[in-house]
Amino acid sequence: MSNLEPVPIGRPTVSGTSLSELMLAIRARTPARILAGRAGPAYLTATQLELRQDHAAAVDAVHAEMDLDKDFGQVFLNKWGLFEVRTCAASKAEFLMRPDLGRRLSDHARQELIRRCPAEVDFQIVIGDGLSVAAVRTQVPRLLPILMESAVDRGSIGCPFVVRYCRVGVLNDIGELLKPAVVALLIGERPGLATAESLSAYMAYHPRTGHNDANRNLISNIHARGIAPEDAAQRILALADKMRSRQASGVAIKEDLVKPDKTRSLPRL
Repeated sequence: MSNLEPVPIGRPTVSGTSLSELMLAIRARTPARILAGRAGPAYLTATQLELRQDHAAAVDAVHAEMDLDKDFGQVFLNKWGLFEVRTCAASKAEFLMRPDLGRRLSDHARQELIRRCPAEVDFQIVIGDGLSVAAVRTQVPRLLPILMESAVDRGSIGCPFVVRYCRVGVLNDIGELLKPAVVALLIGERPGLATAESLSAYMAYHPRTGHNDANRNLISNIHARGIAPEDAAQRILALADKMRSRQASGVAIKEDLVKPDKTRSLPRL
């Protein structure tokens, strides 16, 4: 006979909080696959199906082609004067296999930018498809208007344009060609299995040939579960002001981040 007391039937608790409720609260705070459970050595069926769905979304985001009319609408394009140029990559397949081609503007793109964009402005916005058209399609319609409207009072602003088959290194070509003080490249991030709609803002002061990541600053994870477009716009503009003030970018300066006043807390263990 065992002298152990019987375990009461029901949900176990920690400090009065149901463990199942606690796990749901923890999982709600992150898109990471935590506390997913298992069936023997394998994923649960639901987890496996979610994984395959997210992987398919990531693949689709990488291989998708940008369509300005479909992605933004003619009204949006006309309002902000958006037009498209290309890098030296001739196709999506070549862009994926030859990253170097995505870092250089085509000859036709150079001619178009010289013809349509003012030179030596204080702030130039560029939109690049990068590795996720889904990110550009989702975030840019909210982010671009805030940037354009708020930047007007901070100095001269260039005509925004879109670069197809774009890599971050194209900043150098744009800097050499148009000579803006600060360039902000809004580009689709490489999709993960958490989201395919994450946008990055790569920024540089007087970008030019020979510059690399050490000469650039990055504000990443602009998406629904990351940095909101409104917050991203404030950070981009504040960093651009600092770049012009210090006449530098990259490792030479650091972004001034304001800590949030309130944070959400999980149930106490």
